[in-house]
Amino acid sequence: MTTYDIALIGFGGVNRTLAELINTRGERLRSDLGFGLRVVAITDLRLGSLVQPEGVDLSVALKLGGDNETFAAYGGSADTNNESVIRNCTADIVCEATFTNPEDGEPAVSHVRWALESAKSVCTTNKGPVALRGAELSSLAEQNGVHFEFEGAVMSGTPVIRLAKKMFAGLKLDGFEGILNGTSNYVLGRMEAGLDFDAAIREAQELGYAEANPAADIEGHDVQLKVLILANELLGAGIELKDVHRQGISTVAPEDIRKAAREGHRWKLVGAARRNPDGSVTAGVSPVALPLDHGLAGVSGATNAVSFETDLLGAVTISGPGAGRVETAYALLSDIIAMHAARTEVSANA
Repeated sequence: MTTYDIALIGFGGVNRTLAELINTRGERLRSDLGFGLRVVAITDLRLGSLVQPEGVDLSVALKLGGDNETFAAYGGSADTNNESVIRNCTADIVCEATFTNPEDGEPAVSHVRWALESAKSVCTTNKGPVALRGAELSSLAEQNGVHFEFEGAVMSGTPVIRLAKKMFAGLKLDGFEGILNGTSNYVLGRMEAGLDFDAAIREAQELGYAEANPAADIEGHDVQLKVLILANELLGAGIELKDVHRQGISTVAPEDIRKAAREGHRWKLVGAARRNPDGSVTAGVSPVALPLDHGLAGVSGATNAVSFETDLLGAVTISGPGAGRVETAYALLSDIIAMHAARTEVSANA
């Protein structure tokens, strides 16, 4: 039975949860999926790096995280050494789950590029590399005979990209609109319940929905990247970030919320793209007061949803969790499953 060696780049919530799944459900995964997973390298900004070709003892690695603990005490290094580890470790697949600068996608773009150049497949939950360098990195993967998968970059564990590509075959997609950020959705919902903007954000932060600096969510940067990914991947838009208009929810006042409620509407931060008659694509993200009978008006909390406009089926809506460690870790696992399926198909046709 095939066993894939994997490297975990970033050992925060997502990759740590993936490691927990491998450690606690390894045999079940092997039985259910027909392949095994072995972690041979881990890098982390705080813990450093650990490379063990024979396999990392995950029961030990998962216990690390206390003050001043690093991989140096376990045969590794206190330094991250990302490029060296990615290029030189024996991994078949690199699971990239670090932070991203939304302006240039770094350092994640470099992590992905180093892996692909080293003929290693990549799965990532990072929006930056996909949105800002997606075409370049996909081409690099093809040149090196490996895979670049990124299902978790848009709706975490909800398989919107892969599902749309496979299940909408034969249909023409004319556009989409969606609720693609749980933080902004939660804040608008709490404002509708009577909280002011600042109080709603503080509550979201206390519950762990919003970061200390919530600008990426509140001002629409997160949704802007997701719209760019969906527009290019599913509509073939060929557009850049500057082509996606962005307006956040900080402009929505309590009186706007009350007025919409009186008129049977509800404010949502909507990311959308639509194909124009000339074939070009217009894309953007902005707050919209939707009628209550609209398919997206009832999407609440951290749930995400995207509605696709098709030529034969009309509107088709996909909804599911848009955040969460387990859900996002599953997205990485689903990418690995897709890689294995592609490899199996190639072998069968050889």
